[in-house]
Amino acid sequence: MSIEVRGLSHAFGTHRVLEGIDLTVSPGELVALLGPSGSGKTTLLRIIAGLEVPDEGTVCLDGVDATKQPTQRRNVGFVFQHYALFRHLSIFENVAFGLRVRPRRVRPSERAIRDRVRQLLDLVQLGDYAERYPEQLSGGQRQRIALARALAVEPRVLLLDEPFGALDAKVRKDLRRWLRRLHDELHVTSVFVTHDQDEALELSDRVVIMNRGRIEQEGTPDEVYHSPRTSFVYRFLGDVNLFHGRVEGDRAMIGGITVPLPPDASPVDGETPVFIRPHQLDIHAEEPFDGHVRARVVHVNPAGPLVKVELVTDSGESVRVELPQDRYRHLALTRDDSVFITSREEVTRATA
Repeated sequence: MSIEVRGLSHAFGTHRVLEGIDLTVSPGELVALLGPSGSGKTTLLRIIAGLEVPDEGTVCLDGVDATKQPTQRRNVGFVFQHYALFRHLSIFENVAFGLRVRPRRVRPSERAIRDRVRQLLDLVQLGDYAERYPEQLSGGQRQRIALARALAVEPRVLLLDEPFGALDAKVRKDLRRWLRRLHDELHVTSVFVTHDQDEALELSDRVVIMNRGRIEQEGTPDEVYHSPRTSFVYRFLGDVNLFHGRVEGDRAMIGGITVPLPPDASPVDGETPVFIRPHQLDIHAEEPFDGHVRARVVHVNPAGPLVKVELVTDSGESVRVELPQDRYRHLALTRDDSVFITSREEVTRATA
C-alpha cells in the first residue's frame, strides 16, 4: 500500500507546524521521519493516521483520497512511545482487543481471533506470555506486545511514533534490529518517527529529514549521511566539525588542508563554511609533508571502538577527531601534546 502526501500544511493557532509537505512512501517501504523536537514529524504521522486533519493538502492511501476519512476507515496500525496497553487485560486480550471491538458483521469468530493472536504472539517471540499482564513484562516486551496489537487488525499501513523512546539504550538497539527483521518478513508499508539518527540510519529504507515543518532532504541512509544537501542535515546527522574556509578558485583552504568546493557552494566575502566529520581527520605526531593544521590535544576518550580526541588549533578552533584504537596506541596521545591534523579522506566538502 502506498502513501502520498501532497501540499500538506497545518498550524496550531498561529504556529505553523507543517508547510507544504510532499512525500511518497512506496508499498512495503520502511521510512523514518527524522528531525529535532518541534520539526513537525509527529504531526505529519498523526495526519497520515487520521488523528489530525490538515489545514491544506491531501493524504492518499493507494491512490484514494483519505484526507477526510476517519481513522477507523483507513485501516492503519499505530504504535505509541509509551505502549498504551490496557493494564487490566491479559497480554492475550490486549492483542485481541482490536479484533473484538470490530462491528459484529466483520468481527472474526472466536476461534479465528484466538488463532490470530497466538500467531502474532509467536511472531513477536512472546508466545508463552499470553496469560500475563503488562506490569509483568519488561519495557521491550511491552513494546513488542503493542506492535502485535497494531498488527492484529492486519493494517495496510503501520505507523510508529518514537516506538523505542521509553527504552534504555541496549534494549533500543536489540529491538530495532528485531523490528527490521520483522518488517522484512511482513513487508507492511511503515513510517516511524524518531529523533535518534543512529536508529533512523540503521532501521529504515529511506530517511526523511525534517526541520521547522519542512523536509530538508530525503533519501537512503547512505545518501543523506554521505551527501547532505544543507548545513542543517550535515550538522544533524552525526558529529561534525565546522571550519571557516578561505576560498581559492574551486577549493577552500583550512589552514594547510585543501577541501573541494561543491558546485552549489555560495561563498561570502571569500569564505565558506566547511563541514568535516571526525572520522575523516587524522592526527600525526610529526609534521607531515601534506597539507595540515597544527593543534593541541585537550582531551582523549579511549572508550569504545573509536577513540575520541578533542583538540584546539593554533587559530583557536575546536576540533574533534575519531581514531581507530591501533592508530591511537601508535600515537600514544596525552593531554597537551602538540600534533598535526590532516584530512584522512577525499570526502570532506564545503557547503553554503
